[in-house]
Amino acid sequence: MSLPRGRRAVLAGMLTLVGAGLAAGARPVSQGVRDLWPGAATVVRGERSLVAGHRVPLAELRDLAARADRAARIVGEVWGPVRAVVLFPATDAEAAALAGTSATGGLAAMTVADRVIVLPTGYARLSATGRDVVIAHELTHVATGAIRGGRVPMWLSEGFADYVGYRDAGIPVRVAAAELAEEVRAGALPTRLPGPADFAPGASRAAQSYEEAWLVCRYIAERFGERALVRLYGSDVGGVLGLSRAELTAAWRDHLRRELG
Repeated sequence: MSLPRGRRAVLAGMLTLVGAGLAAGARPVSQGVRDLWPGAATVVRGERSLVAGHRVPLAELRDLAARADRAARIVGEVWGPVRAVVLFPATDAEAAALAGTSATGGLAAMTVADRVIVLPTGYARLSATGRDVVIAHELTHVATGAIRGGRVPMWLSEGFADYVGYRDAGIPVRVAAAELAEEVRAGALPTRLPGPADFAPGASRAAQSYEEAWLVCRYIAERFGERALVRLYGSDVGGVLGLSRAELTAAWRDHLRRELG
């Protein structure tokens, strides 16, 4: 099952907004999210999730709760338990206001502190599989604390979130990494791991940067084991993998050539 217009429609331009408001304080979570839309919020509880919507059909909220439950199970298998709180506002403008940002172009969802905010326009464009990937990606950011105040490189933060998102999706690598595969087949291999600027909304190679990050994490999991990939959070490449950054980059480039060439 392919994603609409390749990977670009799913994850290109994904944005993580850590440390913003929306904390529920001492109140129950359900009361906290209801207060976002007083008298107008619909709350659906899944087995592992809580979804709150504003002027969103109940069937869509129940579908999202089921997807959040599945995503929480996957994140739990790889990283550990996560509380899946997902907000589904009526409009993209409402989502941007909740997140405290205007940089939402092309996004399907955002992570803000301890919850996920769906952007209706981007989310509606996704296939069923694409929605599962995106929700698992965002819940991974919730579980890991995203980039942990800059202490985790962006390639690891975004690549690991994609690794979890795609882990059980059954999407062929060449489909999920369609943009990067096209470059590799043309003989253009990346020369370095992607940095923060490569993931910025509007970056010319944002799609390829997410694909590069995903595939370096996938390579690490395949060669060293999934637990080693998890241990990279809070550690370093040399201490966990016994490789220098240059050696990891060279091995990853060879992996890209084999997988996508």
